[in-house]
Amino acid sequence: MQKTLTIAIAPDSFKGSLTAEQAAQCIKKGFRRGFPNAEYRLIPMADGGEGTVAAMTSATNGRLVYVRVCGPLGRSVRAAFGVTGDGQTAVIEMAAASGLPLLKLSERNPLKTSTCGTGELIRKALDLGVKHMVIGIGGSATVDGGMGMARALGAKFLDARGREVPEGGGALGRIKKIDLSNLDARLKTVRLDVACDVTNPLVGSKGAAEVYGPQKGATPAMVKVLDAGLRNLSAVIQRDLGMLVRDIPGSGAAGGLGAGLLAFLGAKLKRGVTTVIDTVGLKDRLMGCDLVVTGEGRMDAQTAYGKTPAGVAGVARRLKIPVVAICGCVGRDVPQVRGAGIDVYFSALQENMAPEDVRARAAEMLGDCAAQVAFMWRLGMQKRCATSRQPDF
Repeated sequence: MQKTLTIAIAPDSFKGSLTAEQAAQCIKKGFRRGFPNAEYRLIPMADGGEGTVAAMTSATNGRLVYVRVCGPLGRSVRAAFGVTGDGQTAVIEMAAASGLPLLKLSERNPLKTSTCGTGELIRKALDLGVKHMVIGIGGSATVDGGMGMARALGAKFLDARGREVPEGGGALGRIKKIDLSNLDARLKTVRLDVACDVTNPLVGSKGAAEVYGPQKGATPAMVKVLDAGLRNLSAVIQRDLGMLVRDIPGSGAAGGLGAGLLAFLGAKLKRGVTTVIDTVGLKDRLMGCDLVVTGEGRMDAQTAYGKTPAGVAGVARRLKIPVVAICGCVGRDVPQVRGAGIDVYFSALQENMAPEDVRARAAEMLGDCAAQVAFMWRLGMQKRCATSRQPDF
């Protein structure tokens, strides 16, 4: 009896060109030219950054939930979060409510911006009765240490006179007491995993204000105010909550939201791709596959350090499944990805072209490259199977 090939397709998004779901469909379309009768398992992936909600809801046959929440400067914004197919996990990107793209360039000011909307997204997810949340914390417009997020869930941040301090990173230095007595009790019934791929501490030369404050609109003078405020927040957290968060790797992510999620909600910081892998059940979905195809927009040495293709390849390697990566373009140091379990990689870019032309032709070029990979794989299989019964192509 002939064996039908089973091919898993698990790419990240091709930023600015294709979502992970679209990329998976393009690769499948190309591969079908070489293997029309194969079984295909499409598993759109992400690493905790942009596209995580879309990838994880798609991979689990979940759904998107659209709500109105508070934006970085208090304006109402329409944001979405995902719920996995089993209804048990909510997937949230903080950038949907508190992200830099929600502001005009002239509006960027981390002394004023708040993570309040992120807290509102968490509350909306609690209303649905989920038992697990995955929170991606990339792309923030804020440096408020998660104060706005926690306040939206019932926390109080009080000054020396017992009054609530204002929203925004500029008020962190005025906090004298943190009161969690009215924190939403439902949080105790939920497991919170934070998808975080940066290792910055909360304060200091590698901290939230120094490293990321300027891209959020902070001047050198603002950076000093923000760093001092985060130091004060850390000291009050240690005194009132008994947690030392300032030096924890990742506590400085998203303007200190990493520290806030740890201290106020009891969340756990995890590598983004690991969180996605666990939530979509990647290991089980790769079982029995003959080949895994992954990819991303640009592949270089950084891919090997926690990006989606490396995470997918790590799971496949443990299952002894070969891995092919197809990307938009490659960097000079790309051979290092082989150490992460990627057996061979290909660039889909066909010629030098303007960025707008790349976007317009991305689907076509990715499909064409996938077809060539399929033809090459088929040729290799034919040679290996020359003296035995060939699989059903």
